[in-house]
Amino acid sequence: MPRKTDGVLFELQPRPTKGEDGKPLLYAQPVVDHKYTLDDIDDFCNKYRHTSKGEMKRFFYLLEEIAAMWLREGQRVETPFGSFAPKIKLLGEHTDPEKVTGRDVIYGGIEFIPSKQFLKDADCGRHGFRLWKSRVGNSQMYDKKVMDEALRKSVCHGYITIKTFQVYSGLKNKSAQRYLDSLCQGEHPRLRRYKEGRTWHYTILDPSSSV
Repeated sequence: MPRKTDGVLFELQPRPTKGEDGKPLLYAQPVVDHKYTLDDIDDFCNKYRHTSKGEMKRFFYLLEEIAAMWLREGQRVETPFGSFAPKIKLLGEHTDPEKVTGRDVIYGGIEFIPSKQFLKDADCGRHGFRLWKSRVGNSQMYDKKVMDEALRKSVCHGYITIKTFQVYSGLKNKSAQRYLDSLCQGEHPRLRRYKEGRTWHYTILDPSSSV
């Protein structure tokens, strides 16, 4: 079967939970290799939608100003993208409404509900999907032999850095740091970490170990 060459790229990531075969259950997520900024929107509209330079930037800044003003008043703001509304949280556990006051409530962020039309227009599945790479992202961290070999290769000048461990383990930055940090914990930690400047260094506590 020929390999799919169009469609949205996706990668597989492991969940914390495992399936019947003992392996992590998987989920799919799109591969984001570019993040468009407000400058990109402004440039695109200037070239292809006949807007003046800076017009879209001014529009979005104005929209943010007005929407924030109404959200601060506790109102919902509806746009072609969807609606925005403030979220609030009730502190503590309460059963008697007579005892709840304004001091028990805090701001909890912004709720966004996309409009049906925006969901339809933004549908990224029209041309299907294609897998970015065969290996499940970060699933190698569940293979002790693979991780031990990556640790062994990462030792340089007596210590391991997150960037070096990334190279040999294939893990992303946060996952690499989380894995190394996990080896510094527990009753019998395998690594010790310390910071030099802005870089974390990890040293092996037992040089005679298999790492």
